[in-house]
Amino acid sequence: MIFRTQQTAILIVYSLLLALGLGLGSAYWVLNGDPPFGGRKFGPWSTWPKLGSAEADPYMRAIVARRGDVPLAIGEGLTLVAEADDSGRGLDGACSYRVGSVMPPARLWTLTLYDRTGALRPSALERSGFASSEIIRRPDDGFEIVVSKDLSAGNWLQIPAMEAFTMVLRLYDTPGAAGANLDAEDLPTIERITCGT
Repeated sequence: MIFRTQQTAILIVYSLLLALGLGLGSAYWVLNGDPPFGGRKFGPWSTWPKLGSAEADPYMRAIVARRGDVPLAIGEGLTLVAEADDSGRGLDGACSYRVGSVMPPARLWTLTLYDRTGALRPSALERSGFASSEIIRRPDDGFEIVVSKDLSAGNWLQIPAMEAFTMVLRLYDTPGAAGANLDAEDLPTIERITCGT
């Protein structure tokens, strides 16, 4: 009888520890990724339109709080994130990319490079992004930004010393702030040009 009671107690403790481990592990996994619900994908770009709204779900709020982010509210604009190029290959610091040549209507936009942890890492030129007011445009109002470690003529954004990176595009004061009006064709492409070692 005592042996059976000990077995039951051990089984209960094991079940509680397993449930606690699974609960804490899954919460840690969810909080270190992107929000699991409410995302939209446009080619290589992803966005969570409700991230800065009162309608954000508890997962979104917890992820924002853990990261310490201040997301754009729906009326302010829209944030889009790309971790891969148009072919689905992860963005690699050893490669060169061409970004362009269209952009959705917005009063202002910025394109910024972050490492995969979300940290801003300025390049050797002390620059980590471009704003729409700095872009050299073609006569048809199109543009191209070369994202590379190597110097390039025109709109060049130097990749800081990191293996993998993320591009973050912020559209400020745009009519498609909720992401409802956007299609993949409205957003810039991310084309891998070359890839060194």
